Amino acid sequence: MLTWIKRLFFSAFVALLLLIASIIAVYFYLAPDLPSIAEVRELRLQVPLRVYSQDGLLIQEFGEMRRIPLRYEQIPERLIHAFLAAEDDRYFEHPGVDYQGLAAAVVELVTTGEPRRGGSTITMQVARNLFLTPEKSYERKLREIILAFRLEQELNKQEILEIYLNKIFLGHRSYGIGAAAHVYYGKAVDDLELHQIAMIAGLPKAPSLYNPVTNPERALQRRDYVLGRMHLLGYLSDEEYQHADNTPDDARLHRAQIEVDSPYIGEMVRDWMVTRFGEEETYTGGYHVYTTIYSELQIAAEAAVRRNLRDYDRRRGYRGSEGRVELAADTPPQLPPGYQRVGDLLPALVTEVAERSFTAQLRSGEAVEVGWEGMRWARPFIHRNAQGRPPNRASDIVQPGEIIRLLPVTDAEESITHWELSQIPEAQGALIALDPEDGAIRALVGGYDFYRSKFNRAIQARRQSGSAFKPVIFSAALDLGYHPASLINDAPVVFEDPSLERDWRPENYSGEFFGPTRMRVALAASRNLVAIRLLRSTGVNNTLLQSARFGLDPAELPANLSLSLGTGVSTPLQMTRTYSVLANGGHRIDPHFVLTIQNEAGETLYQADPLRVCPSCLNELSAQPHPPYTRAAPQVISAQNAYFMSSMLRDVIRSGTATRARSLGRNDLAGKTGTTNDHRDTWFIGYHPTLVVGSWVGLDDNERLGGGESGGRTALPAWIEFMEHALQGVPEAPLTMPSGVVQVRIDPRTGQRAYPGQPDAIFEVFPAGQVPREQVSASDLPLLITPGGSGDEAIPPHQPPSVLEIF
Repeated sequence: MLTWIKRLFFSAFVALLLLIASIIAVYFYLAPDLPSIAEVRELRLQVPLRVYSQDGLLIQEFGEMRRIPLRYEQIPERLIHAFLAAEDDRYFEHPGVDYQGLAAAVVELVTTGEPRRGGSTITMQVARNLFLTPEKSYERKLREIILAFRLEQELNKQEILEIYLNKIFLGHRSYGIGAAAHVYYGKAVDDLELHQIAMIAGLPKAPSLYNPVTNPERALQRRDYVLGRMHLLGYLSDEEYQHADNTPDDARLHRAQIEVDSPYIGEMVRDWMVTRFGEEETYTGGYHVYTTIYSELQIAAEAAVRRNLRDYDRRRGYRGSEGRVELAADTPPQLPPGYQRVGDLLPALVTEVAERSFTAQLRSGEAVEVGWEGMRWARPFIHRNAQGRPPNRASDIVQPGEIIRLLPVTDAEESITHWELSQIPEAQGALIALDPEDGAIRALVGGYDFYRSKFNRAIQARRQSGSAFKPVIFSAALDLGYHPASLINDAPVVFEDPSLERDWRPENYSGEFFGPTRMRVALAASRNLVAIRLLRSTGVNNTLLQSARFGLDPAELPANLSLSLGTGVSTPLQMTRTYSVLANGGHRIDPHFVLTIQNEAGETLYQADPLRVCPSCLNELSAQPHPPYTRAAPQVISAQNAYFMSSMLRDVIRSGTATRARSLGRNDLAGKTGTTNDHRDTWFIGYHPTLVVGSWVGLDDNERLGGGESGGRTALPAWIEFMEHALQGVPEAPLTMPSGVVQVRIDPRTGQRAYPGQPDAIFEVFPAGQVPREQVSASDLPLLITPGGSGDEAIPPHQPPSVLEIF
């Protein structure tokens, strides 16, 4: 008997030695190919790019993985308990591998036939997710065990659990508990309720099988299992367990909580980041990009552009439904797939039509009624210059089974008050708001709906500027001796060109001629013939040089007299930048939209350092400019030139082509309308001393907008609506007269100084050296009056070949 026992012990000892030797052999066989655990301390979680407004509201998120990293101390204790109960209840007791858990899993598998309890510990899962492939094999399992031991030696339990809860995949592109809380419940982890915590804790086992959105029944079973485990382990009281177990689940998919819907800006930032950091780093580096966008201004800009485009579209008539389906009496009406929301316009299916109203069903199944006031605008569209008769009844406009667009009209509290018939606008628009001090883009809209057309018209549409270019011509003339009271003849002119089939006979927009006209009046009324004569007199090259000073590219502009009609092409952003030179006193700034970039730790990696208008260091780009400026914007036109231009451009609103803007009730606004040939492009670019705003409307195919569509009618309304919001609470800003400028009373007909007591005299501003000394009669005026006064010599007019003037 004793001999048998000795043999048994000897055999056990030999078996133990063989087991140890086998383990050592396996370790030395696998160890050389295992990754270094030290790398885990340098672990960077793949976190998406997030773009914010300057005031910290989320604009957009880019990246395949949704992740919100949390530190261990930020994770609620109850959530930790839920994951331990579901995945590894002995986590804080075992050394990385739970022998009891492995044995229990084997026994459970043998007795029940179902592996309800996994054999992998949380540490082993971290090792697998960080270093190994998803392949299932005994060798991979052994590698996993070895790596788990190494992890436990390198990191403490809290550090391993933090990695696990931040890295684990939990379905629907969510990685980690922070993202899962937002994806399924739209909450931060601190705000999760107990039944929601248990649902998320049940996901690691099989994120698709137990997903509360795609498989709610299986997910509920898994959630209740987790709650039972938490109760069994003493993490929950009887009352807490019963309440959570009886609570229905409320999971649904939540997109990233976009707080400022501005995808055109988001795409600009994404492209900017990819150019500098590359695609992979941009989408996974966890960068937080803060833009120069003011959220309130951006929201106002989006609303203004959309409303303005809808208003234009209504003027042109109703083009009819987008589609039609047959309604069956025995089948509930349903909107077909493929019709998506466009901007603020919802697709709907007309189900009933009454005398002066109709009922339509939305995608959600909700039935809404549209009254007569919401559809009476819908005259039939014939073409852009003709509409049919006004409708008399609802059936003149819609029929049951038609697929249409509806606009929800809301009140100040964003509650829907009623619905209106609408349609997707054919025209597109852009609006840009710039800070003239440093070029910061405060708002930018590139079209009606980014998801329908990603073409960003604010920065990509190269369109003719029309009369919006005239301020550059007039500014160049001021530098060459003209002043606001200079007289230029507004009379017909014909240009002979052998390369054309017929002579060029430019006209004013109105088709009328007004004779000798002061520069101020000509700019306010946008007189084409005056601009042509002014350009010819001063020389095309001088205006091209001036355009370069303003930041435009002369290569994009025609080197001939058609330049006076704005035939050169520019983007809305470029044109808006041009006017910033006038708004800030003559300085050229560079538009920018990225303010700061921070990493996931909150460290600033980039801080914008734009050119700034620096009153104390004009023309001085010294190494130590006056603080807080680090780079002074160059002065490209004199303060006097900018003052004269702003003074004249204020008259565009007071008495010229933009009088509609007087509805704002302000005297500190300046700007210029622009309309190109055949009404293909319409512009209004205007400014307050603190904000420059450009508005453009046109068709992407460069077709005609239709008769009567001009800058003052088509582009200006969006500018007015935006500025009404942007300037709320902003005090009036008087136009400060710089040194070297004087004001005298003049005769409005001649531009010369008024005689004492002249009843119709008006005030005008002049350069100090060009104040007129005497009045001349109208009969003494030359047909083309060039700069003069104070003994100045007239500048000889630029005469291109084959020019014939008819006066």
